[in-house]
Amino acid sequence: MHLTKQLQLLFLFFLIGFSACAQTAQKEHIKNHIAQERESIQSTLILNNEQGIIPLKRLQEKRIASISFGFTYAAAFDNRLGQYAPISHFQCIPEMDNLKELADTLKYHNLLIVQISDDALANQAVLDFINNESIGKQLIICGFGSPLRLALLDDYDLPIVWSQDTSEIAAQHSASTIFGGIAINTRLRENISPHYTAGSGFSTVKTRLGYTLPENVGISSRNLSEPIDEIMREAIAEEATPGAVVMIVKNGQVIFEQSYGFHTYERKQPTLPTDIFDMASISKITSTTLAVMRLHEQQKIDLNQTMGHYLLKARGTNKNNVKLRDVMLHQAGFIPYIPFYKNLKPGDISRDSSVTHRVKLADGRYLRSNYYEQVMWPEMLQSPIKNAGTYVYSDISMYVMKEVVEQQSSEPIEKYVQEEFYAPLGMYKTGYRPRLRFAKEQLVPTERDISFRDTLLQGYVHDQGAAMANGVAGHAGIFSSANDLAIYAQMLLNRGTYGGEIYFSNAIVDEYTTKQSAVSRRGLGFDRWDPDISKAYPSKLASPATFGHTGYTGTCIWIDPEHQLAYIFLANRVHPTVTNKLLDLNIRSRIQDVIYEAIAKGL
Repeated sequence: MHLTKQLQLLFLFFLIGFSACAQTAQKEHIKNHIAQERESIQSTLILNNEQGIIPLKRLQEKRIASISFGFTYAAAFDNRLGQYAPISHFQCIPEMDNLKELADTLKYHNLLIVQISDDALANQAVLDFINNESIGKQLIICGFGSPLRLALLDDYDLPIVWSQDTSEIAAQHSASTIFGGIAINTRLRENISPHYTAGSGFSTVKTRLGYTLPENVGISSRNLSEPIDEIMREAIAEEATPGAVVMIVKNGQVIFEQSYGFHTYERKQPTLPTDIFDMASISKITSTTLAVMRLHEQQKIDLNQTMGHYLLKARGTNKNNVKLRDVMLHQAGFIPYIPFYKNLKPGDISRDSSVTHRVKLADGRYLRSNYYEQVMWPEMLQSPIKNAGTYVYSDISMYVMKEVVEQQSSEPIEKYVQEEFYAPLGMYKTGYRPRLRFAKEQLVPTERDISFRDTLLQGYVHDQGAAMANGVAGHAGIFSSANDLAIYAQMLLNRGTYGGEIYFSNAIVDEYTTKQSAVSRRGLGFDRWDPDISKAYPSKLASPATFGHTGYTGTCIWIDPEHQLAYIFLANRVHPTVTNKLLDLNIRSRIQDVIYEAIAKGL
């Protein structure tokens, strides 16, 4: 017995010692990684940038291809590029690949990013390719290795990002540099050629998100990863959700990006950080509210005007004199929602698409054409108004604002937000009706709908009303990824600017995201921190400046200007059927509190 206790004590001491060694090793690894990051940035320089092409702007006009000639870390380079914009990727071996065929493949791209090792640059076939493709196309050369090879590019007046570092970190940094995720100030230290002399180089400023370790913003990685991992293990074990993605942005840097679990409880497809989720009510602030903000700033919408002022069909109804400001604050007296799908009649739904049934609800389910215009919208206009002036959260509010947006922009909202926001921001995974653009496997499924559509919903909006509106509604219908939401959040943290372009004035961002109601916590369109501390909403440690929204499918985004912080949580808690466990276990709020605790603890 005595020997057994001794063995137990020895084993305990071993575990303590092993854990301490592991922690020390992790700290040393992080320290080395940060040092390598710093050295990598200091060894990266930009040349031939007189026209300010780097960092890139106006992404909506770019059709970008990345071509690698013999660079070891092409995959890391391309993955980082893909966090800023949609990219076509090509890897080439000049001795084996037909560069003429490659040129033909690239003919529809107008910006080519050529990543090349210093050795490959000595290949005349590569130089000929660069020379030929620079006729009529914009080229950026990303070189890695000895700067002495720059002499081979003396006659090429093309923007160059050159790094002496040839590591994976250098690949990621060079890609970020092109888009403004990193600011560069390096100069050549020696004369390389008549064109590239000592002191050559251009400085750039940071205009977009960067990607780094928490330690670079004064936070310990362990204080984030260990408690968040533990909370997510609990969430998945308790079947609150089969999987999730958590992302944290601090001081303009993505410092935490982690996926958990699987798309379904069958555990066949792991959740990836790049997966696309149904945003549910986050659509209210990532689509409709953005559009209202833009049209408000352009003086095409006046929130102090009435529904009847903008919508002819509202005149003669009890909605005629309802002010848009009250609609945006959810205090217009609208009922919370109308279960339209419960009122369907025989013949409204078909298993096949036809002239009479064009609205695709899901695979094998089609709704009668014009059902929204003929049935749903008139029913909303005729719905009762109760307790106007009090706060009642209502989906009808954003159905209304979508109609106002389309009336005043003269465009479908689906097209308007894509052109005005998602494409120029680089939010290329965000939008309505994702099955038209993305593979089914990239889309995280939601509910196995047995009450309405009789199928597993994957890439079709979960909300029944939005589905019946052809997947495009003011309150739901947007699908997005964590990285896209991080871009959106950083634009708002920047108070309207991103990527060197202005989307909103500071004043309009402040007006919509701060408290605007005398009867609730709400901003205009945005949900906010609740001053009733007992509610701990959105979490007990969130600052009073916090704004954002949650989504019924298990999503949330919270943005805190006081801490220059954005927290994104994406899950499919409605799979395979709706469950409240995510709420009961307080998963989202607990993770948010972990973030604030980690900030307070520092390094």
